[in-house]
Amino acid sequence: MTTTIRPTEPLQQGADGAKSRTYDVCVNSRRVGRIRIATDASFGPAVGRIEELGIDEADRGRGRGTVAALAAEEVLRGWGCGQVRLSLPADAEAALRMAAALGYQERSRNMVKRLPATAPELPAGVSGRPMSEDEFERWRAAAVESYARSWIEQGVPEEAARAKSATEHHALLPDGVATAGTRLLVLEDRGSVVGSVWVARLAAPGEGSYVFDVQVAEEHRGRGHGRSLMLLAEGAALADGMDTLGLHVVTGNTPALRLYESMGHRVTQYHLYKHLL
Repeated sequence: MTTTIRPTEPLQQGADGAKSRTYDVCVNSRRVGRIRIATDASFGPAVGRIEELGIDEADRGRGRGTVAALAAEEVLRGWGCGQVRLSLPADAEAALRMAAALGYQERSRNMVKRLPATAPELPAGVSGRPMSEDEFERWRAAAVESYARSWIEQGVPEEAARAKSATEHHALLPDGVATAGTRLLVLEDRGSVVGSVWVARLAAPGEGSYVFDVQVAEEHRGRGHGRSLMLLAEGAALADGMDTLGLHVVTGNTPALRLYESMGHRVTQYHLYKHLL
């Protein structure tokens, strides 16, 4: 039997050049699943995504999904994509095994922690306070650059990475430190500023709070201030009535990953990529 993918709609193209298309996964002429692919709106036409892949239960375990994914990659190559991305829930064990077998590598992960009933105490001599307007302007410039650099280091074209960073910071912080639902906090150690954290309530009900950025000044690293900033974020989330705190971490940032794991954060989603040769 031959597994193929068959379009279910015309190729969708946006004014910005983005493409997408949905396909049936077929064994001979029998439909056994569905796959949807697109170019990644965040990074332009050179990066593709497998947005959805599902095989009917009766046909699972027979390699249908693997063949469909490979066929989708070939379509993305034809669209001019040099890289493909996908995101998988942490409990999707079969899909994660398939992705590993196809050569996908982990780029980053989302994590979440269920918060305690009471706010944690900060270490002696350490305290948090709201960021001032003057501090915000300096912080924003550095944050936009840092976020763009993190994508550039992962192989995203510089122009696309910088555009993504600027756009997202503007969208998420339209009113600066006064943006509703947002807390921009500074950590001080015995009166000296040592770092900052940006935590905000997520828009969807029940999604809790999310750490968008945490930074420790270079000269103050290695002294436990990253943990203190995360404790500060937990307190801010609890003060806003939230019971969970989420975050995103690049897999290569081993110190941050170990910190979050040690503080009780668990993985909810893996973000994977593969270069299309």
